Amino acid sequence: MGIAKPKARGNRVSLSDTNTNLPELSVSELSTALKRLVEGEFGFVRVRGEISGYTRAASGHCYLSLKDDRSVIDAVMWKGTSGGLRFKPEDGMEVVCSGKLTTYPARSKYQLVIETMAPAGIGALLAQLEERRKKLAAEGLFNAVRKRPIPWLPEVIGVVTSPTGAVIRDILHRLADRFPRHVLLWPVLVQGEQAAAQVAAAIEGFNRLKLGGPVPRPDVIIVARGGGSIEDLWAFNEEIVVRAAAASAIPLISAVGHETDTTLIDFASDVRAPTPTAAAEIAVPVRSDLRAQVLDLERRRLGAQMRLLHERRARLTSAARGLPRLTEILGLPRQRFDAVAERLARALLSNARAGETRLVRVAARLRVGLMRDHIERGRRLLSEAGRRLHEGERRLLHENSMRLAGQGQFLRSLSHQGVLARGFTLLRDDAGKPVRRASDTAPGMAVEIEFQDGRRNATLAGSKAAPAAVEKLEKKPAGDGQGRLF
Repeated sequence: MGIAKPKARGNRVSLSDTNTNLPELSVSELSTALKRLVEGEFGFVRVRGEISGYTRAASGHCYLSLKDDRSVIDAVMWKGTSGGLRFKPEDGMEVVCSGKLTTYPARSKYQLVIETMAPAGIGALLAQLEERRKKLAAEGLFNAVRKRPIPWLPEVIGVVTSPTGAVIRDILHRLADRFPRHVLLWPVLVQGEQAAAQVAAAIEGFNRLKLGGPVPRPDVIIVARGGGSIEDLWAFNEEIVVRAAAASAIPLISAVGHETDTTLIDFASDVRAPTPTAAAEIAVPVRSDLRAQVLDLERRRLGAQMRLLHERRARLTSAARGLPRLTEILGLPRQRFDAVAERLARALLSNARAGETRLVRVAARLRVGLMRDHIERGRRLLSEAGRRLHEGERRLLHENSMRLAGQGQFLRSLSHQGVLARGFTLLRDDAGKPVRRASDTAPGMAVEIEFQDGRRNATLAGSKAAPAAVEKLEKKPAGDGQGRLF
């Protein structure tokens, strides 16, 4: 169906011309014709403008307006399209939208059905990023005092990343090379409109795990994603993710993008890793290096123990050289023992005599002053006392005799007579001094040999004596009863 256009005369349309044979159209027919005309003329357009009045309906569709300094056009973005966005649209953001132009007959309006949307340029995104960074920094979320040290050797490592990407494989491979640990993966989207909410929920979920629960609580969290454009990494610049990272009670390592990529989660995390592989290296040490360090510490410990033993041994040897000899220690006690032994016999006799004298005096007084029965009773008491006195004296004499015999035996064991009794002999020179070394003798030297049962004089011959002469000397006595040994 075509639309007849009225003829214009100057700036006005002639009413008479409108009363010609033009067909009458219903409102719906006219709206449909306009819709076809607009969609036919503007099947696909690309528009740049500033977002205004951005809203998301419960159905998931997004409604907004694009404007510049002079005009405004309504736009709609269906749920399937908005779910694939790499950033979150906001009012005031300048974007470039591609789609088709259509009309909305119910409101006699035309609108743009957006199929793709992208920021109007990196400069706009960077400006928005810088504004957000300043806002969060002013709240203290990036302060260095909030950052905590990473555990030296964590038992459990929580990883927040995509389960299908190469990032998780790189982290697991690096952990296996350095120091295998228990890894908990919280799968999330790392790109798109829903990625930010899922990453924040994963960080909060790890923090809600209880110690000793059925699911172990991580000692450190790694938030990781591979490299990409600023739009690809935009989910990690969202406030919800940054606030979740700053509020995490578990130390957090951010490993988003490559070394040159920077996101706001890097400022809020406790440690930033340039790559996901580097995050695994930061999380755990190298097991071989730890083994080498332990072996070195063990070697140093053994060395220190050996040095301590040598030092103590040297001190003990030095202290032993300062101790007196056994003969010096026993010399004074021996003299005291001899003096006590000599006084003991005299003291016993003196004590017995004194007791006897006292006994005689007591007996005399009892016989004179007491009656017969008292005398008899005193006699019995005196007899009993005498018996006990004699028993005590005998016991004391026996004990002292045993002690004296023991001391005498100990003295004899220390004298040279005890050595002679075991079969040894003592050789003295003509002056009576003991001969201790062979170098102190000479042929023809007169000596005295002391045996267990007596002494014999002898004269030394050469270095070797004839066996026959020795045997003859042992059998043939000398004229004075003294045999010759050599």
